[in-house]
Amino acid sequence: MIEGLTVRASAARCGVAKTTSFRWRHRFLTDLAELKATSLTGIVEADETYFPLSFKGSRHMPRPPHRRGHAIHQRGTGREQVRVLVLRDRHGATTDFKLSSASQIEEAPILAHVVASDAVLCTDGSASLKGAARQVSLAHRALNLSAGIRVLAGVYHIQNVNAYDSRLKNWMIRFHGVATKYLENYLGWRRGLERWGEKITPCVVLHAAVAR
Repeated sequence: MIEGLTVRASAARCGVAKTTSFRWRHRFLTDLAELKATSLTGIVEADETYFPLSFKGSRHMPRPPHRRGHAIHQRGTGREQVRVLVLRDRHGATTDFKLSSASQIEEAPILAHVVASDAVLCTDGSASLKGAARQVSLAHRALNLSAGIRVLAGVYHIQNVNAYDSRLKNWMIRFHGVATKYLENYLGWRRGLERWGEKITPCVVLHAAVAR
């Protein structure tokens, strides 16, 4: 798991069946997925990123499965996209939330819960995040990316969270699509890899998964 191997490759490495590899992976990840930052401070960057809606592995499919490489033509909040809100402060503390809708009704409680009241929220100008920040009385700096404005006052930007999103998306490619019902597990897995960095060892992962 530390090496980011697929279920099949992990099974081969450990000498177990593919189904065993899959079950143990998610036993570890269920708890790891809940280990997220709960207090973001200072300048907090927020961004909404998207993943394809996937019923991979499901026996009862609400629609015919897409072939690998299927292009999703709907952008943004289309029905075949799953929205994830990623929040990251300048200390590297990171948290994320799978959203069911693009609305400040869902985002405002998240901001109230994880962002310090004296923090400054930086976004790309998302209407829902702007409304959510106003609703919970957070200072907010919105960038006008379409006008080429990527930094305000020399310090307010979303480059860190965008870079994190890019690393997350590139890392996800190796799994050839993640079932939406397991998406939060993979988000937690990636946060763990970023959180522990070079200090990560099998013992660290085992302890995080069982010492709750």
